[in-house]
Amino acid sequence: MTDDPVETDQNLDGRRPSQAVINADQVSACLTFLADYAKPSFSQSTVRSALVGHGPTLSYSDFSASCENLGLATESLEDLAEGVEEGVGLPLLLVRDDGGCCLVLEKSAEARYFVLDAASGPKPFWEDASEFESRHPELIIRVMLPEGRKRRKDRSRHWFWSAVSENKWTYGQVLLAAAITNILGLSTSIFIMVVYDRVVPNQAMESLLALTIGIGIALTFDFVIKMLRGAFIERAGQKADIRMGRRIFDHILDVQMAARSGSSGGVANTLREFETLRDFFASASVTALVDLPFIFLFIGVIYLIGGPLSIVPLIAVPLVILVGVAVQPVLSRVSEESFDEGKSKQGVLVEALSGLETIKTTGAAPMVRERWENSIRNHSDVSKKGRFVQQVALNATAFSQQLAQVGIVVYGVFLIGDGTISMGAMIAAVILTGRTLAPLSQLAQTLTRVNQARTAYRAIDTLMKLPSEHPQDRRFISRPRVDGRVSLNDVSFTYPDQRGRALKDVTLEIEPGERVAVLGRVGSGKSTLARLLVGIYTPDEGAVCLDGTDIRQIDPDDLRSNVASVLQEVWLFSGTVRENIAIGGYYPTDD
Repeated sequence: MTDDPVETDQNLDGRRPSQAVINADQVSACLTFLADYAKPSFSQSTVRSALVGHGPTLSYSDFSASCENLGLATESLEDLAEGVEEGVGLPLLLVRDDGGCCLVLEKSAEARYFVLDAASGPKPFWEDASEFESRHPELIIRVMLPEGRKRRKDRSRHWFWSAVSENKWTYGQVLLAAAITNILGLSTSIFIMVVYDRVVPNQAMESLLALTIGIGIALTFDFVIKMLRGAFIERAGQKADIRMGRRIFDHILDVQMAARSGSSGGVANTLREFETLRDFFASASVTALVDLPFIFLFIGVIYLIGGPLSIVPLIAVPLVILVGVAVQPVLSRVSEESFDEGKSKQGVLVEALSGLETIKTTGAAPMVRERWENSIRNHSDVSKKGRFVQQVALNATAFSQQLAQVGIVVYGVFLIGDGTISMGAMIAAVILTGRTLAPLSQLAQTLTRVNQARTAYRAIDTLMKLPSEHPQDRRFISRPRVDGRVSLNDVSFTYPDQRGRALKDVTLEIEPGERVAVLGRVGSGKSTLARLLVGIYTPDEGAVCLDGTDIRQIDPDDLRSNVASVLQEVWLFSGTVRENIAIGGYYPTDD
């Protein structure tokens, strides 16, 4: 049984799952009941926190991603009988035309269904099969519970390699398309050789017509396959982009505050590097890498038609590869420096934009301007060094390619004089040599992209290794409702990278309904106390308890749905005033 959602494109009454609309409120109620029914131990707060999107409805893909966040797998089915045959595959989620949801939990031997209808109430009931089956659902989804009852999605799978491995079949198609298009690429040189050696001396116009039709068909197929290859790469890149992007952003939202280091601008720059990683797997760089092994195919064909002429590309290819490999240490170092300087520049920019009011009121513009200009200058210097090294490699590759073609012509003249090869064979060898070295002409640029992608991968991988609030091996206690008894027992806390304690040996009791005001000077620990109460930070010593339970043992989603906090740094998000007032609420009404 898998923890990953399985999305299919099966037709359901003329519509696909991707076109269905699911009521978020009702599906939340169904999944919450399923948690109590099947005992995977998560509450309604956890379900709502896991939902992808904040609107009143979900698409099937968003629903699948939401289930994945909860550790559930999904699969769309064509008909009800497929899912309930002999009780196998239950429970099922049925979605009506209006987006309403119901759960099919059991089927009895008397042909009755045990159903939870979210629109009718929180209790399931038995219904006759004939009456139930007469209502045709818009969508039928099998909900599969994970082995081991994991509460959240399986984060043990690597954020990057798991997304790539899911597209291994697509990349296999890319390799197949590359093999076909490279074989078809031989047709042009063979065509020219035959025309020079057979058609021109004999003026065989009928043969020329047949050859032209054949090469036209080959070139058409080559064009179609190249377009398909590009589409395959784009499709694989898009699927990996969505999955990795969602996984990375979820981890950023879930990372422990104590584990965060550096400025917000630095984190934003690290996240921006995901674009570099994504572009590498959805660009011509992948095509260039895929085409590299076929160099030996072209050299083999040159040997078959030109014999000794194959020695020229055999000498040129290692030289070009040597130039490309020689500049890699420099490019790798420059890539690392460029990332660090870009991170610094992004940090200055974000800090300046966030603190623009403070900059204006304190007259700090000259200092910030100097930091910005220094970061731009340093980043520009590093980028200039990288472009220079890359240009040297590109020019050396182009020089080697031209020199190889000249060498083919010069050597070919002597071989033609000796009767070893024909004129057509020499011309075909020139064309094939250009085709042989074409992937190498992009080698330096491709290897530069490889270095940039590797730097981005390392930065994001470091970010993804930061501890989260929902560790994979941790099982929390579910507390959907609390009375509100708060206690601190000898609590001490020190902020990360700080020496002095923000709180020391704090003990207090707050009873349900009691109102307590904590007063003190700036920096005395009032905001720190609030952060500890909502679990943003955890104490170094002692325990913060809610209803007698250490909040470190309570599901963070349940904790924050029961404990409200408004800190002194109020942050307004983009959107309307209403959206900011209602932020965090579950579909609040205007009242």
